Amino acid sequence: MNIIGITGTLGAGKGTVVDYLREHYGYKHYSVRGYLIEEAQRRGMELNRDTFVVVANDLRATHSPSYITDQLYLQAVENGADAIIESVRTPGEVESLRKQEHFLLFAVDADPKIRYERVVVRGSETDHISYETFLENEAREMSSTDPNHQNIGRCMQMADYVFHNDGDFEDLYRQVEAVIQEIGC
Repeated sequence: MNIIGITGTLGAGKGTVVDYLREHYGYKHYSVRGYLIEEAQRRGMELNRDTFVVVANDLRATHSPSYITDQLYLQAVENGADAIIESVRTPGEVESLRKQEHFLLFAVDADPKIRYERVVVRGSETDHISYETFLENEAREMSSTDPNHQNIGRCMQMADYVFHNDGDFEDLYRQVEAVIQEIGC
């Protein structure tokens, strides 16, 4: 069983990589965002990015810095199929997943203006924000010394492979395919 974690900046194309791996290689998708939506709903909280950050930080502080991805990993093991865990956001999550056999971490990045345009088009419930708010959200999640808070910048540094997604879908697919062929998944 192969496990791929995916990290990256807001709107960089993490979901596009997930979709590619699901469609072309049969990977099962486990979503941190989906997990947080369920938890926020259980707690009766509004569904927005700030809520997800609060819930995630609370779960990590209560249980462990890797709690959320550990739970998703357990679900993946129960299923037994190749899996992708989206979106790894703390170094503790990376460290915990690295203890598992056949784990790789992918990171996706792109120019901030391109990424903002993508989230506007995507239009999910957390994407109705100004460019300034987009940049503020990202800055808040890029580096933290608290092990229970997001540190996407450090996670990206820990990645086995980084995809630069400033182009179109086909360019990103070529990058992913080259890595898949290299690692033999």
